[in-house]
Amino acid sequence: MTLCLSSFKRILIQALLVGLTSLTGLASAQDVSKSTSESKIRNIDGVVAVVNTGYVTRKEIDDRIAALQKQGNKLPDADVLRKTILERLIIEKIQLQEAAQTGIVVSDKELNKIIGDIAEKNKLSLADFKQKVIATGSSFERYREMLREDVVITRFREREVEGNIKISDAEIDNYIADRIRSMSGGESSRSAPAAPGSPEEIDVAQIFIPVDQDAGPGTQAQAKKAAEALLQQARGDVDFLQLGAMAAKENPKIKFQELGYRTPERLPQLFYEAIRNTGGGQLANAVVKSPAGYHVLKVLDRRGLASTTSRQPESPAASPASTPQNILVTQTMSRHILLRNRPGLTDQDAERRLAGYRDQVRAKTADFGELAKKYSEDGSAANGGNLGWMGPGDLVPEFDQAMNRLQIGEVSNPVKTEFGWHLIQVLERREAQLTVERQREFARAAIREKKFDQAYQDWIRQLRDTATVKIINADDVASAPR
Repeated sequence: MTLCLSSFKRILIQALLVGLTSLTGLASAQDVSKSTSESKIRNIDGVVAVVNTGYVTRKEIDDRIAALQKQGNKLPDADVLRKTILERLIIEKIQLQEAAQTGIVVSDKELNKIIGDIAEKNKLSLADFKQKVIATGSSFERYREMLREDVVITRFREREVEGNIKISDAEIDNYIADRIRSMSGGESSRSAPAAPGSPEEIDVAQIFIPVDQDAGPGTQAQAKKAAEALLQQARGDVDFLQLGAMAAKENPKIKFQELGYRTPERLPQLFYEAIRNTGGGQLANAVVKSPAGYHVLKVLDRRGLASTTSRQPESPAASPASTPQNILVTQTMSRHILLRNRPGLTDQDAERRLAGYRDQVRAKTADFGELAKKYSEDGSAANGGNLGWMGPGDLVPEFDQAMNRLQIGEVSNPVKTEFGWHLIQVLERREAQLTVERQREFARAAIREKKFDQAYQDWIRQLRDTATVKIINADDVASAPR
């Protein structure tokens, strides 16, 4: 089942092979010709940033923006967009340079195999796939090189980040025990606090309202007011991360995240100063202002550093809630129609097509299962799009959340995930027992996903901090025409 989360690495690979097809719209965003002769004649005025021994050009930024505009995405203001794209390109350049130094390469033979897999997944011959790429306005050679770079970056990330993630049996036991307590109405266990003066780890969550540091006083004041309103709401009887999710739903620019357990030196200094004397389960007294925007912070837990290694799972006699046992979960049987990301299919086209199918089903002029057999681009198409019984965490979050909001028989609006666009119909729901073995699989996947996100962000920050980056023609970044 392509949507299942039971194998984190498989999702990364599938997202690469399937999701990268959408990058043909971005293929024109990078000038991959890097020959020595061209670099000698390149006009220095076209270079926006020097990144170690490489550079980012104005053309790369312009082409990346043009590709995003072609996709019809809603884009931020021109100045913010150009700075965002520049930072993305800088990070990409650093990763490619580091990967090259560690010997990560993708041969032409490997690249041909990957392109063949993409074409096959989109039910196209190689010749037809090439024509689709060319029809986007990019040369096939440019597409190949951009795809090669993405594969290199992905392999580098997997080796440097995912390969170093370790999950102990004790972590899995504690995760399951906390989940059972939560489902039975009990509170999750709090870690033992650190003794005065001893090392500790702090689990911090934030709701973040970004605002450009060059924004005017009015914009700054508006963002601060919104952050203070969220801080006031968080002081009430509300789940902090759920509050963040609701805020992000109303305003997609707002971000929320749990940073996970970190020692004080691994927290941003501004954050640590704000929560230095804040206990577990408490909010920072005031909104924190950083160059990136305004942050509402909550300390979820504090624990002694020694507890991460010495803490043992509670014995069954001491804590009945942690005794291995089957637990009841709600499972949903649904079916879907999937339109995969692919060359020539814009988000608007996919959304429009699925909305048409939705209207036919709601008007009872077509059967969902028959439409799925005819149009769905998922392996479930032959079975009318039926995905079988799925429980919490079995599906990617965007799909899972949309499905859980539906009543039995109801058809969703088009939903986008990393795999493409979906139309979802719920067929049935039931209460089922989740076996101990399945609980451990779910716990391992959930812990790995959380650790990966934290480790990835730390890794990117470290790469950026240790690189030599010089911004030149900075005025061009902020003011060049789109």
